[in-house]
Parts: sequence; C-alpha cells; structure tokens
Amino acid sequence: MSNIAPVSNTVPTKDRPTTTAPKILVVGGGYAGFYTAWKLEKHLRKGEATVTIVDPLPYMTYQPFLPEVAAGSIEARHSVVALRRHLKRTKVVTAKVTAIDHANKTATITPAVGEPWQETYDQIVVTAGAVSRTFPIPGIAENAIGLKTIEEAVAIRDRLMSNFDKAALLPPGPARERLLTVVVVGGGFAGIEVFAELRNFASALLKNYPELTFDETHFHLIEAMGRIMPEVSLKSSEWVLADLAKRGAFVHLDTQVTGAVGGNVELSTGEVIPTDIIIWTAGVMANPEVVRGGDLPVEERGRIRTRPDLRVGTDDEIVEGAWAAGDVSAVPDLTGKGVGGYCVPNAQHAVRQAKLLAKNLTAVLRGELPQDYIHHNLGAVAGLGLYNGVFQSNKIAIKGFLAWLAHRGYHMLAIPSWERKLRVFGGWWNNFWLGRDLVNLETVQNPRYVFEEFAARPRPPQAAPQADAPAPTATSSTVKPATAAAAAPEKAAASR
Repeated sequence: MSNIAPVSNTVPTKDRPTTTAPKILVVGGGYAGFYTAWKLEKHLRKGEATVTIVDPLPYMTYQPFLPEVAAGSIEARHSVVALRRHLKRTKVVTAKVTAIDHANKTATITPAVGEPWQETYDQIVVTAGAVSRTFPIPGIAENAIGLKTIEEAVAIRDRLMSNFDKAALLPPGPARERLLTVVVVGGGFAGIEVFAELRNFASALLKNYPELTFDETHFHLIEAMGRIMPEVSLKSSEWVLADLAKRGAFVHLDTQVTGAVGGNVELSTGEVIPTDIIIWTAGVMANPEVVRGGDLPVEERGRIRTRPDLRVGTDDEIVEGAWAAGDVSAVPDLTGKGVGGYCVPNAQHAVRQAKLLAKNLTAVLRGELPQDYIHHNLGAVAGLGLYNGVFQSNKIAIKGFLAWLAHRGYHMLAIPSWERKLRVFGGWWNNFWLGRDLVNLETVQNPRYVFEEFAARPRPPQAAPQADAPAPTATSSTVKPATAAAAAPEKAAASR
C-alpha cells in the first residue's frame, strides 16, 4: 500500500494541514468510539482538531447490562448513552460508513435517508465493533436472536413474557411447555449471564401465573466445548454449573446445535428440544461491513491489523493517519495472556484502548510519540440473577451474594457519565423495594396495530349507474338484426 510507511523514531507531520485544523473521523459509536471521542474532547485544545463520529445508532450500548435488561432488572433506555448528550464538541452523524479509501483519505457515508457522500479526513479511528458470529446451521438465521444490541435484549424479555401469557391459556402439555422453554447457545460470559438471569426471571414470574408450574419451564444452554466461562478458573466454572443445576437449568457440554427448524432445536447428541426462544451468544466477529469495505490491512480472523500503540499497521510498518481499537481491531496483548497473542474482544480492553488512543492521537498531532497499550486483566465478574454471581481475580474467587455486589459495583463505576449511573442506580433501588416491572411491551414492535384495525378507510368507488337505452330508430344499427329476425319466417314460408 502506498500509504504505509516504515517505522521511525519521529512522528511524520507532512500530512498535517498547515492552515486548517486536522479532521478526525471516528467510525463507530460503541465502547471504543464513544470513549475515544469523549476523551479527545478532554485532551484537545480548542481549535486543535475537529472530531466527527459516525454510527447508524445515536447511542452507545453498555453491553454488560444486556442480560439484566433481558431479565427486566434494568430499564432499557438506562443502559444506553446518548451520543449527542455527552459529546459536546463532536459532530455526530447518524449514518453508516460503507467504504474507506484511506489511500485518498476519504470515507463513504451512507445515511438512512438521502444520497451517500464522501467525507475527507486527516486521521481515521476505526472502532466499528463486532457482530454475532454464526454458522450455516439450518434455521438459526431465521429463528434465533443475538444479544449484541439493546433491541435484542428488549425483544427477548418481551417474548418470554408474551409466552407466559399464551401458555397460561393452554392446557398442560407439549404446546404449553414449548412456549416455556428457552435455549441459549454459547457458554461464555454473555451466554451464562443471560441464561442465569432469564432462569431467575422466569422463576419470579411464576408467582403471577398460578396456572403454570416450575416443572413446565425448561432452560437449556448448549456449549460446544467441555467447559463454560473460560475467563474464570475451572473450579469456579464448575460451581456455576452446580448452581444452575440447583435452579433447574440444564447445561449441555461438548454439544453442538445441528438444526433449528420448525420450533425444534436439534443437537449433535441426537436430542431434540422444542422451543420458541433461541438465543445465540456463540462468538463474535469484527464488523464485516466496515472491514471489507476499506483498504486498511486485515489479519486472518478479519480484524484490522493494529500495532500496540493502536496505530494501524505492524511492528515494522505504520499506516499513517489510521487508528483502530476495540473488537474490530487485532491489538497485540503485551502481557502474553491474550488468545493467539491478541487482546480478547471485551469491554475491558475496548474502553482502556479508547482512552489511550485519544491520548496517543493527541500526542501525534503535537509531534510527540504514542505509548503502547498494555493492560493486565484485573479479573472477571458475572451476574447470575438477582443476589447471585461469581467473581474471579487471579486465584481469588468469590461466589454468591458478595460476587453479585461486586458485579453491580464494578459496572456502576464502569458505565460512563454520572447521568447514566444515577439512572441505573435509581432503577435498581426502585426494583429492590417494588420488584421487577412486569409490563410487557412486545406490541411496541408493531405500534400501529390498533390504529390500523380501527382506522376509517375510504369506501371503494361505486360503479356509475347506466342510463336507459334509447328506442331503436330506422337509422340505428340495432334495426338490422331485428329486421333479419322478422324476415326469417317469411323465408321459411316461401320454401314450403
């Protein structure tokens, strides 16, 4: 690539504009994108650079809260951060970046309404995040739902509650139990958390549905590996398995999903699970729309090649003016603990990389050298439903209520802005005294159904009444067939 330069001990400045402020384009408004723009506002002097952030959504989703949103423990709007509210000096563009031509330092921005346009930049920060990684299993694309967005979490919650309403009207039997069965695919942190939260939520719902029994609710987690939650010790993961078993949840290890057609999940063991809710959490991949639509270097797993200092490139070469962070990037893990030598795609790395990226980008604009990213994992914490959790830090493991407190405390500190912290804490406080809000708003997904049903519509046009036909005259064409008919008897008489 013509825009790749060898590594040197000085920071090139030839591409920096001399008369106008450099333009910084941030692609993606998730963890890494939001924090990069947020911190750039803090580090950059007034007029030192302009920052534009582009994302199809006007908010950042705090993904660790998605399992609690799905279980009704957190209000959906409280787990997202409005970009325009908190990015005061950043231009927010609600659209997609569909192509990156870094050789010419332009990006194609495609809005939901209107024509695409070319946006020029001096520095680009690619933080487009990741999407659910699936496999070509029959029925998964049509019937499963992921857990990467707030919309998915809300849909899961509403579907489960709607199924309880439907099941309460059915007689005991397979049809009722199918509605009360949940299958989660993937035994990582996201899968285990949403699995445990929904199991806890369903058990709490039963007191409001006297028609239903606990034994009619079935929860199955499918994991292809021989263990769950590789982020914690084997002993801790075994404790989680035992805890889930006590709550009537089933975990299938060394098992794969082979089909999900017709309301049945087929397993590699030959077992078939009838269900109406399939949640897919079995891995993520870098946003392919952004990665494939650009000319930045990509490694074998589809992520943008990124140096330890978060500039795009390798140890030997730098792509000038290009940066990457978060799940879309392959950042070397200098601690030596990363999978394949790279930082794993999680929130801890995304947030910390973004904060350093903002510092490094500011340093480069000022002719200074950037620093390498290095982060020693402090531990892992997961919520397993109300008042239950697991925490692991090196050899220290905490389980149960104390781990649940650690889980909530950590994420209360991690979610950005005091405004969000207060909203989330207020929701937790209200739920502690009032319990979960059990209002089901599944019909929000089709908000016009009542209006459409009763809306008055124009009557179909009536056919215009036809006027009486005029009496035949000698000049009318209707005379001829009548004359012919009258002449017929005369011809018959002459022939006799």
